[in-house]
Amino acid sequence: MQPQDIEDLIERYNSGMTTPAENALVESWYLKYKHGDPYLSQEQLEEDQKESLDNLLNEIQGRTKRIQLSRWAIAASILFFMAVGGYFFSINNNSRRQIAAVKPQKQDVAPGGNKAILTLGDGSTIVLNGAKIGKLARQGNIVIKKAADGQISYRDVVVDFHPSKNIIYNTAATPQGGQYQFILADGTKVWLNASSSIKYPVVFNGNERRVELTGEAYFEVAHNAKKPFKVISNGQTVEVLGTHFNINAYNDEQAVKTTLLEGSVKVSAGKVSNIIKPGQQARFDHGLIDVMNVDADEVVAWKNGFFFFEDNNIQEVMRQLSRWYGVEIKYEGQLPSRRFSGEISRNVNLSQILDILSFKQIHYKIDGKTIIVMN
Repeated sequence: MQPQDIEDLIERYNSGMTTPAENALVESWYLKYKHGDPYLSQEQLEEDQKESLDNLLNEIQGRTKRIQLSRWAIAASILFFMAVGGYFFSINNNSRRQIAAVKPQKQDVAPGGNKAILTLGDGSTIVLNGAKIGKLARQGNIVIKKAADGQISYRDVVVDFHPSKNIIYNTAATPQGGQYQFILADGTKVWLNASSSIKYPVVFNGNERRVELTGEAYFEVAHNAKKPFKVISNGQTVEVLGTHFNINAYNDEQAVKTTLLEGSVKVSAGKVSNIIKPGQQARFDHGLIDVMNVDADEVVAWKNGFFFFEDNNIQEVMRQLSRWYGVEIKYEGQLPSRRFSGEISRNVNLSQILDILSFKQIHYKIDGKTIIVMN
C-alpha cells in the first residue's frame, strides 16, 4: 500500500465513507500504533515515512473515544491486521493502487457447522447432524447416543460381560464445512475438524487403545496406564497414556504435525521417534521427525472457533478456507507472494474473510462453490 493510498483511506474514514472492514483496518492501525505494537514500531520505518505516519495516525487520534469496533470487525478483523500492519509499511513498490470500497457480494458462502456421517460395523450410516437426540444404534454391548448438544457418546449397556473376540469398528467422517465431537467408549474426547475421519473400535479390548486418523483432530485422552492410546496417521504413530494433544494429518499438507498441550506424547515413524513436551510440536516429513516450540493454544484455535495463521502463504490460507467453507479454490495468473498472520473467526461468511484479505491486495470472486483468487 502506497502513502497516497493510506491518505485516501483515512480521508474517506474521516468523511464516513468507509466500509466496516475498512473502519476496522484504520482503527486497528491506530490502536496498534497507540499501544506500541511491534508491527508498527517506528524503528521499522524509513526516515521519510516516520513523519507521514505520525501525521496520518494523529488525524484519527481525536476520534478514538468514538471507536467501537462492530461485532463483525472484532470477530473477523482486528486481530488479523497484525499481518496487515506489517504490509502497511512495505512501501517498496513504485506502482500506486487505490483501495476500493468493498462491494457487497451477490454470492456468499456460510461458515461450516456440526456435520458428520457415522459408519457402523455393518456398513450402515447415520447422518449425525440430522439424527434425533437419544439412542442412535447398538453395537454389541455398546449403545451410541446423541446428546442435546449434538455430542456422540459410546456407553456400556451391560456392566459385567465377556468381551467379544470380534472387534466392531465405527468410522466417523466430517465433510468439507463440517466438524464434530465424540466421546469414545473409554471416555476419551475427540474433536474432529473438517474433511477428517477417525476409525475406532466401539470398545477397547486387549492391551492398547488404537484409532486411525485422517485430517485433523484434537484429543483429550482418558488416562489408563495399562492401555496406551495410539493414533495412527499418515505413517506415524502417536502413543500416550492420557493427555491432551492435536494432530494435523491432512494429505495435502507437507508434514504431519502433532502438538502437545498437556502430559507427554511419543511420536514414532519407522525407526525414528521423539517424546515431546507441552508447548512442543513434532513435524513428521519424509521420514524425519523435527520438534519445535509453538503456541499450542494457537494450534487448536480451530477447535475454539477461529482460524489461526502464522506467516502462511495464500495457498495455506486457502486450504483452510476450502475445508471449512466447502469450496473449491482456483487461481488465475501469478500467485500472490504475500504472507499472513493473525486470527479470524470461523463463524463469519466467507466473503467477510476474503474482504479482509483484499486489504493485502488479494483479489477474488465467488462463483457458486468456487473461489477464484487473482493477483
